[in-house]
Amino acid sequence: MEPILQVKDLTVSFNAYAGTVQAVRGVSFDLNPHETLAIVGESGSGKSVTIKAILGILPKNGRIVNGEIWYQGEDMAKYSESDFYKIRGKKISLVFQDPLSALNPIMKIGKQITEALILSKSIEKSKAKERAIELMEAVGIPDPEIRYDQYPFQFSGGMRQRIVIAIALASNPELLICDEPTTALDVTIQAKILDLINEIKRRQDLSIIFITHDMGVVANMADRICVMYAGKIVEFGTANEIFYEPAHPYTWALLSAMPDLDTKEKLFAIPGAPPNMLVPPKGDAFAARNKYALELDFEEEPPYFKLSDTHYAATWLLHPDAPKVEMPEILKNRIARMIEKEAARDGRQ
Repeated sequence: MEPILQVKDLTVSFNAYAGTVQAVRGVSFDLNPHETLAIVGESGSGKSVTIKAILGILPKNGRIVNGEIWYQGEDMAKYSESDFYKIRGKKISLVFQDPLSALNPIMKIGKQITEALILSKSIEKSKAKERAIELMEAVGIPDPEIRYDQYPFQFSGGMRQRIVIAIALASNPELLICDEPTTALDVTIQAKILDLINEIKRRQDLSIIFITHDMGVVANMADRICVMYAGKIVEFGTANEIFYEPAHPYTWALLSAMPDLDTKEKLFAIPGAPPNMLVPPKGDAFAARNKYALELDFEEEPPYFKLSDTHYAATWLLHPDAPKVEMPEILKNRIARMIEKEAARDGRQ
């Protein structure tokens, strides 16, 4: 199956007053048709910068230093702004993190959706209102004919995010990028938005890139997961491989810090802080925060070690000569509970 999107060795830097920030350092991944790929990591890991590079919306002090971004047989890393105009908001759409700042507060909701329809040239102007109401209904807005003429402040946070999703879908894209779309929402509304995105994916055969810092959010969303740290992908695999057979200590830390209703242990917190990307550390960037770090981690960057045809991790702990280290007890217990729950659920079906 031919990937819909291929990112190869992407490197992105920012010129800052203090020097050059190396935000993304040699990131590579593929996105397959009808797949949801999650990119997970702490704030500052390079997730959103990667997406902005793909869409050509880096700030003025940002630039692609190296790499390729292949979509429909063309390298978007070489695109001009006019080239992106044919793709962005048409074939590739973006759902922003904060729906309040993504919407114009002094423009009626209906007009914002119809503008997206007209600009994407997906419909005649005379039929734009009818299509906008259909989109509002599709994303679960009650009484769309009435709410078409209302302003963003008259909607709740969850409803505003549904409107942002409707605008993203206006052009019938084949690729939808969701940049932390549930961060500003409470847990119950988060679940509804995630269900909506899954439903729309099935209905419209979309491919999705889902950016988040929360492993819990992608548990029922992702087909594959890339774990990012300090501008690099440190582990990638299927969702089952990442949740049930994680191999990188940073993935262990993220999963251990994820709360659930059955957790009895004290919630884990990752010690320290992410590195300063003005001067990326030598070796494994996570070494200073990793209690399992080897001396080699501070000297040499680890390569990817293959665990299966779909699962790779960049950690020296996977080297044949490395000492055997087991994942934290809190994570072992969590995985055991997940397996028990799945077995019980399968037994009831």
